[in-house]
Amino acid sequence: MKRNLALFLAIICSVSAFSQAGNGVYQVLYVPMDARTIGLGGMNVSVYDGDLNLAFNNPALLSTMSHNMLTLNYAKWLDEINVGSVGYSRSFGKNRENIWAVGVNYFNYGKFLGRNEIDINIGDFTANDINLNLMYARTLPKGFTVAGNLKPIFSAYERYTSAGIALDLGAHYHNDSIGLSIGLALKNIGFQFNPYDEVREKLPFNILFGISGKFKRAPIRLSLTLHNLQHWDLGFEMSDRAALDRNQTGDVKWYDMLFRHAIVSAEVMPHKNFFLSAAFNWRRCAEMNMQNFKSVAGLSFGAGLKVSKFQAGFSLSVFQKGLLTYHATFSTNLSEFGIDDRKIKQPKQPKSEKQKKSQKQQEEIEVWGE
Repeated sequence: MKRNLALFLAIICSVSAFSQAGNGVYQVLYVPMDARTIGLGGMNVSVYDGDLNLAFNNPALLSTMSHNMLTLNYAKWLDEINVGSVGYSRSFGKNRENIWAVGVNYFNYGKFLGRNEIDINIGDFTANDINLNLMYARTLPKGFTVAGNLKPIFSAYERYTSAGIALDLGAHYHNDSIGLSIGLALKNIGFQFNPYDEVREKLPFNILFGISGKFKRAPIRLSLTLHNLQHWDLGFEMSDRAALDRNQTGDVKWYDMLFRHAIVSAEVMPHKNFFLSAAFNWRRCAEMNMQNFKSVAGLSFGAGLKVSKFQAGFSLSVFQKGLLTYHATFSTNLSEFGIDDRKIKQPKQPKSEKQKKSQKQQEEIEVWGE
């Protein structure tokens, strides 16, 4: 489908809703790839249940539960933009304490009608982004995990191309006995080594902190995610209510700014093979809301279901009335099909003297029986 360049730039601004006031290159690094993350508000670094997709938000969420897991994601993003990803994880080591994962994220913005400065058609062009994910996590005693994710990035818009590299660092702690999970992620540490032109731009660095709690007597998990902790001012406004929301100094009010760093979400899990989720992103609501225009911008919803050997997820996110994004996720564990179904080896426990004597007597009986 042909669209003009002005529309393309407008959509890129919408996709960059999580950015630091629109600054930095490779804003697609902020785009959530899977249905689960969308259902949790677009960012989550603390939910720990073996879902490989969540590890792309925080690599420390990799676990032995995601061993041999394959996941596929597809999204109908804003204005016909197509987004897709694939990921695979595997654990190794004596107790599977080492986990690695690989993934590819792909963005296709469609076909555009090229025009020069005097409005002459110079032919169609395309725009694409792609980034790789090379993750490694190490589980530590007492529920701690540390991890990293190396992300080579490639971008091509018409005749302009660019390449860069980013690194995500993550840490996580979970205590299953009390249902507590805490995560920290430093995302997009890196640089652009091949700029679109002669000027190198900064990557959209982001510090996130999250906490999740699961009730003991109810199938509910609540999460709070704080993002852009390295940057207080998220006053980028795309709303005609800007004059009403600002104080005399021209800045967004402090309590509004505080909430723009927060995403709250809830998951209901009535059965181990089914869940529902809902979340609210205050920043998206503040930037997308308009005076005298009813909207539920900032809300997102998700659902997941496991049928036989497959897990499916679906979610939608509201940017504005009539402007929704849809995500679908399909995952499976290849061990379910008998592909590398090796079990995690448990360390041998030292035997007591009584156990050793009993084993020796048993061996003598067997020999006598022969």
